[in-house]
Amino acid sequence: MSVKCQVIIEALERLAPRRLAEDWDQVGLQIGSPAQDINGILVTLDLTEAVLEEAKEKGANLIVCHHPLIFKPVAQIRTDLPQGRLLTCLLKEEIAVYVAHTNLDIAAGGVNDVLAQRLGLKEVKGLSVTGREKLLKIVVFVPKTHEEKVAEAMTKAGAGHIGNYSCCTFRAAGVGSFLAHEGAKPYIGRPGKMEEVEEIRLETIMPESISRRVVRAMLAVHPYEEVAYDLYSLENEGQAYALGRIGSLPEAMEMEQFLSSVKTALQVNRLRFAGGQNGKMIRKVAVCGGSGASLIGKAAFAGADAFITGDVKYHEAQSAEAAGILVVDAGHFVTEWPVVASLSDYLTDFARQAKWRLEVTAGKQKDVFDWI
Repeated sequence: MSVKCQVIIEALERLAPRRLAEDWDQVGLQIGSPAQDINGILVTLDLTEAVLEEAKEKGANLIVCHHPLIFKPVAQIRTDLPQGRLLTCLLKEEIAVYVAHTNLDIAAGGVNDVLAQRLGLKEVKGLSVTGREKLLKIVVFVPKTHEEKVAEAMTKAGAGHIGNYSCCTFRAAGVGSFLAHEGAKPYIGRPGKMEEVEEIRLETIMPESISRRVVRAMLAVHPYEEVAYDLYSLENEGQAYALGRIGSLPEAMEMEQFLSSVKTALQVNRLRFAGGQNGKMIRKVAVCGGSGASLIGKAAFAGADAFITGDVKYHEAQSAEAAGILVVDAGHFVTEWPVVASLSDYLTDFARQAKWRLEVTAGKQKDVFDWI
């Protein structure tokens, strides 16, 4: 049974919300309709003609890619040029394209967390903070008979997380009063009579991004016809979102051993590196998948012994050397490719739990560069 494209988009944006993307970025549904029926999904880094052929062979009519297909405004669609051929074929074959780019870089469980995990880093934190989650407090008044049911619904929807604790709520008893007018169908009392009811003030905290989901869950189980609830903006600092990650190896190792371990973890035969000296000990490591050389300074300031990324230019390597940090250019493709399998697994698990009848496939794309 097919699934609407919008349903899949909502699943993707639970992992990597579009609001996390950088202002200059182009993310979201680039080709297709949210109402389109999806029969199969192909996950990849880039959308090339080879990837398109693979999607057609596997019956996938949604391609989820990391790099935007359309980044700059399209002035013309020339079918004799690569982009024009791709766009024409996608539209003709009714294959939708969804892009998760810098939002997937920043998101927990995205590109950089997967890269840090692949390298075996522990105590991983964000490297360059791009923003913080806004927090809200929800307060709802509920009869004692339903306080547990309402609290459970809100926390299952994601409210009540504080640090390493979940299901955090506060409850205080009080008396609620109301006068139901003609036409009302009160759960307690009757129209035209002033009522007083022993109620619980139930409150908890939540990220603004899930507030609608939490309110819907609360309203679905609350017994009242008209529910009294309040939403308050908080000054508390929410979860930080960041580009790049920094963590520690389980044990310090010499530079030569470290570089060898990186090659093994990323399954490559060659690495470019600068700023290192034989015998240098590596323990604290920063990473940024793709093109992350702009974060070399922040990695050095954060105390990293080494920084792994791709697309490092000559003068950026010189800056790393001057800062005393080992910079490892493992390649743009190589440092982002691990997220393809991870994102495919995420969608496969989501599909199984949601009972979607479709196949999710990790693409077989290859790095554009070869080595001799």
